[in-house]
Amino acid sequence: MLQQTTVKTVLPYFDRFVALWPDLSALANAALDEVLAAWQGLGYYARAKNLLTCAQAIRDEHGGAFPASAEALRKLPGIGRYTAGAIAAIAFAQREAALDANAARVLARVFALKEGRGPRLEAVAASLVPAGRPGDFAEALMDLGATLCTPRRPRCSLCPWRKGCAATRRGLPESFPAPPAKRQKKERFGVAFWLLREDGALFLRRRPEKGLLPGMIEIPSTAWKSEPWDLEEAKREAPEPVDWFPVEGQVRHAFTHFRLDLRILCGTSESPREGLWSPLAELSRFALPTVMKKIVRHVLEARAEDGKN
Repeated sequence: MLQQTTVKTVLPYFDRFVALWPDLSALANAALDEVLAAWQGLGYYARAKNLLTCAQAIRDEHGGAFPASAEALRKLPGIGRYTAGAIAAIAFAQREAALDANAARVLARVFALKEGRGPRLEAVAASLVPAGRPGDFAEALMDLGATLCTPRRPRCSLCPWRKGCAATRRGLPESFPAPPAKRQKKERFGVAFWLLREDGALFLRRRPEKGLLPGMIEIPSTAWKSEPWDLEEAKREAPEPVDWFPVEGQVRHAFTHFRLDLRILCGTSESPREGLWSPLAELSRFALPTVMKKIVRHVLEARAEDGKN
């Protein structure tokens, strides 16, 4: 949960999560929709799916017990180099480096390294891990970066490593590591289909298990491409060949690497297809991604303005 999210935000989610699934076995037997629903608001939903599939892999392939080595941990779903190192060091006292963004910033400054990640920094981190209490060392290094060696205005006067810090000696701690080059976000365009049954239920579907927003419930849409869709062309990708009409305006949403603009087409199904239908009042049962919630809000506001409550 702490990957890409602050401690303050995570705390109530963590408490609810472990109350629902207090151990690995309980989580491994949970349904994906339940886990995604508990995750709503934390974003980056692939983390929730990976957490579930990881628990299932440990149950099915490791007899319900976490492997202790970083190498074995990295083979589990959703566990990368940093997470594997942290688990191995903290939970199993293995001599492994846990190089999160905070720890990486500390070491980049101590050794005046411009790179904030990569093999050179990993080698430096590995060389510093003590044989005794590697977990305490990992946590201390991460806490040092989170509390004193912060990205801006680091509190160098309070740092226990200030005398040996090359960046501090140069008087330029904020220059290390060098900030990554900013990438201009790409634009993507799509058309979403708001399909209602005559009883007012909305048609939903599950996204593919791989890719963006994996396994989550969505309002159907076209593919997201680099050029705006012609609406007549988009209708050929609609879930049903009904009379579609556009909703005024569009929904905009920013993902990590691109911005998405969605037009919305509305239609009513006279002979409803098989699939997932939900009354509008019950949409909260599903862990809809934020972009899908924006579509719901946009359409409902447009209907209210048109007097179609």
